Amino acid sequence: MTVPLLPRLRARTLEAPVVPDLFDLLPQDVDRGTVVSWVREANGLIGWGRAAASMSAGPDRFEVASRWWQDVVSGAEVVDEVGLPGTGLVAFGSFAFSSDSADGGGLVVPRVVAGQRDGRAWVTSIEAIDTPAEWLPATEQVRVGADPADGIRLADGAVPASRWPGVIAEAIERIEAGEVDKVVLARDVVATGAHIDTVALLRRLTARYSATWTFAVDGLVGATPEMLVRLQDGRARSRVLAGTVRRDQTPAPSVTEPHPELEETHASDPRLHLVSSAKDLEEHAFAVRSVAEALAPHCVSLAVPAEPFVLELPDVYHLATDLSGEVADDATSLDLAAALHPSAAVCGTPADAAARLIAELEGMDRGRYAGPVGWLDATGDGDWGI
Repeated sequence: MTVPLLPRLRARTLEAPVVPDLFDLLPQDVDRGTVVSWVREANGLIGWGRAAASMSAGPDRFEVASRWWQDVVSGAEVVDEVGLPGTGLVAFGSFAFSSDSADGGGLVVPRVVAGQRDGRAWVTSIEAIDTPAEWLPATEQVRVGADPADGIRLADGAVPASRWPGVIAEAIERIEAGEVDKVVLARDVVATGAHIDTVALLRRLTARYSATWTFAVDGLVGATPEMLVRLQDGRARSRVLAGTVRRDQTPAPSVTEPHPELEETHASDPRLHLVSSAKDLEEHAFAVRSVAEALAPHCVSLAVPAEPFVLELPDVYHLATDLSGEVADDATSLDLAAALHPSAAVCGTPADAAARLIAELEGMDRGRYAGPVGWLDATGDGDWGI
């Protein structure tokens, strides 16, 4: 176990004007390697610079990060003049899918965080009071203004495309043999380029997938429609996605999310026939059950809808279910994310057997792909996606 050094931080949050695009607030000369993001439909958080960080690997990576954050919060000086989720002291995090991965992950605290929600906006400045510079991890300078696809070359990863059908066939045989009920496999493609501008990439993702949460944390960049867990004001919510079909070629509607907020109940959805094969429904039920079982020890009055709804994105339809419950213990959003990981939606059922099969068949280290990514504040509230 690696025990990160403990900094003393000072944070101050002030009200700020609402802006159409949070990414417009990024300074032109900012180190792109330090940019962090959690943005959806012009709301959320962005940050830059690095005030502190905690990185670790192994099966206790979540516990190390959680203890570090609690200690940092307890020793920090905070002035918060806004008082909303995501104000005051905030850390962004991403964690490896597997405990065996060398890319374990952890938490980073930016020097500046800008956020907005519910028609209000703010800026938080964070400084290390007595942290030597050598405690902070080095970041890579990335060219400003580069096209994110400029000069990109694609190549097969661990498993070439020609061999992938054979991997799937092997997984099906193992399911039929009773080793697992469900396994979720991934194949990597290696993209290589001289320069990739993180901010330009985030802008593209936000524009094309506005109904998703667009994230960047310590080199991990993407957009996810799947909320592993949100903790806010003592209530935990989780959005489960499992069961997917491609959209047809008709243009996507301007608003692709039928349920903008995580909801406790779902109205009957006439589009369910699009993705309601027996296979899709069974896989979805596995994923919902795994989340419900992980949340149950921490929650009372856990609401699990009887049927999913259809989440409509520009390229695909997903079967989706939103679960919600009142948290009955002192678990933080990071603690809940650790309890939920890995869900059946990204691993399989039973989880241990599915994880072993994934390691055997994929031939790669997933790193932080399919692991929790998100943020938490000093109260423990926060959002964690997959």
